Amino acid sequence: MTRTWGKWGIAVLGAVTLCFALNGHAFAQESTEVLEQNVSLNTMWLLLAAFLVFFMQAGFALLEAGSTRSKNTVNILMKNLMDFSMAAIAFWAIGWGFAYGASAGGFIGISDFFLGFDPNEINEAGGSTLLANWLFQVVFAGTAATIVSGAMAERTKFASYLIFSFLITLFIYPIVVHWIWSGSGWLNSENGWGFTDFAGSTVVHSVGGWAALMGAIILGPRLGRFAADGTSQPIPGHNMALSALGVFILWLGWYGFNPGSQLAFSSQADANAISLVAVNTTLAAAAGALGAMYTTWFKNGKPDAVMTFNGVIGGLVAITAPCAYVTPLAAVIIGLVAGPLLVFSASWLESLKIDDPVGAIPAHLVNGVWGTLAVGLFASLEGNTGTVGLFSGGGFTLMISQIVGIVAVAIWTVVTTGVVFYALKMTIGLRVSAAEEEAGLDFDEHGSVAYPDILPTPGVPVRPAATGGVSSAPAK
Repeated sequence: MTRTWGKWGIAVLGAVTLCFALNGHAFAQESTEVLEQNVSLNTMWLLLAAFLVFFMQAGFALLEAGSTRSKNTVNILMKNLMDFSMAAIAFWAIGWGFAYGASAGGFIGISDFFLGFDPNEINEAGGSTLLANWLFQVVFAGTAATIVSGAMAERTKFASYLIFSFLITLFIYPIVVHWIWSGSGWLNSENGWGFTDFAGSTVVHSVGGWAALMGAIILGPRLGRFAADGTSQPIPGHNMALSALGVFILWLGWYGFNPGSQLAFSSQADANAISLVAVNTTLAAAAGALGAMYTTWFKNGKPDAVMTFNGVIGGLVAITAPCAYVTPLAAVIIGLVAGPLLVFSASWLESLKIDDPVGAIPAHLVNGVWGTLAVGLFASLEGNTGTVGLFSGGGFTLMISQIVGIVAVAIWTVVTTGVVFYALKMTIGLRVSAAEEEAGLDFDEHGSVAYPDILPTPGVPVRPAATGGVSSAPAK
């Protein structure tokens, strides 16, 4: 009898042990499956967002091409294509390391140069593959570079512009990223200032805006932009339809820019945050358009289409920093301020004789600063600082952090881009000749034109529509 109970006891003990072992294996397997599922979801989300942000390059190209004269269209399109092409190589080789490598004193990254990541390596910040995170970051770098293109349009040497485009994504922009988004930079780390910029009002748009301002100043205005007595002489763009389509594409792309900056989409909390960001992005863009339209309507007696389109961009730029931390009502207010701010800052630039053909400086610099300050005013959800904005009872703590970050980024970008532009001007030259500017940059810089039926390529035979005969376009 004792032996029988002993056998049963051993059997029961073995069964219990086996059960625990199998359950433990099941729990471990389930945990691994959940982790893999989360990484897959987050990676898919990040790649989709990156693709949308990349499509913004098309939006910028169309907006800039439509806002400038037809004789410079090929040049505009080439610059926007090459902005991203240069950015991809520069950020792969060096920029990523400066931005996200091991930190040297919170100022610059010093590791991870030349992309050679293990494809299975996970980015701890977002729970996605590290390669997907690189792709998401490089499209932001391309955006920062391409902002400059519009402000320097119609008078810049193509070769000089390529050098600048390479350098801003190689060194200038990545340093700012390290300060703010790396998690170990002096402006935003455990012991840093707590500067808060969710998706890049300062990191991307103000950097591009400050660079655009320096480029426009050092280049000088286009020929004929201002009369001898200083009177403004508008030079309208050649195709409003292209500009409008560019704005709609940019608005669409911003749904990758802002919601994508959540970096993850594998939990209810992620879904809630992304939904708030998407709604705030929509409302601020719409309010920016309304603010700009009514401002020009009251100011000039008619609602100005160009300013209204740019008002959308101004609202989008302004909400980019605070979109994850403010209520929808605050997003509407931020956008409504962005519209008039864009209109009046454009007039102010004109009074200073600074020529910005597409309005890049008012949209990206002025509203980039405004959006960054708006975090300090309207933030009602705690960000990385653990505090809220002034209007939610947080005092001036967050606002002070924002001001410090704005000033630091301004000094860095103005000095570095100013040195680059001035060095180019003194060496290979930054601006085309007066004759080339008058004729248009397309043929002299690229050997082709965008509209051969309107502006024939010099020396190339064209067939007149009326006679069907062959004639030769006059050479310059």
